[in-house]
Amino acid sequence: MDAVRLIVTSRRALATGGGVPDLLTEVWQAQALAQAIGSRLALVGPPQLRGEATGLADLADHGIGVLERTPLDSGEPRAARLTELGDTRACLMHLGGLLGDVGIALVGIACAADDEATYWRCVEAIDAADEARDRVRDMLRKLADREAAPPRREAV
Repeated sequence: MDAVRLIVTSRRALATGGGVPDLLTEVWQAQALAQAIGSRLALVGPPQLRGEATGLADLADHGIGVLERTPLDSGEPRAARLTELGDTRACLMHLGGLLGDVGIALVGIACAADDEATYWRCVEAIDAADEARDRVRDMLRKLADREAAPPRREAV
């Protein structure tokens, strides 16, 4: 499935997630999708984005690990359905929005946490999502810079 469609699906699921367990599952799903997109961009994306894409994948992976939670259902992660990235700019724009939504959801979970361990896991996951979103912004800037640069002319 196309990355943008998966991101839109994740954003909808995150927006309609019910209680804390459902929200944590959707945060996990979103982080897994960000990790998959970062990994794919690192392998086949534009060369100038590959370093940042590796960083994105690492940060999203850290966000997954911090939550210490796998989805409640036994099905495969949504990210496993990723078959193509499509337009890199559109993919990154939507992914940045998803990571922002993840941060907002985690703030809500942290504020409602009954125990200190959950609170601190959420805080660390918020940091990972925020840093991942920064990587996405950096990649979008690099794409814009590349498009704004005048084309090189060959010597005659």
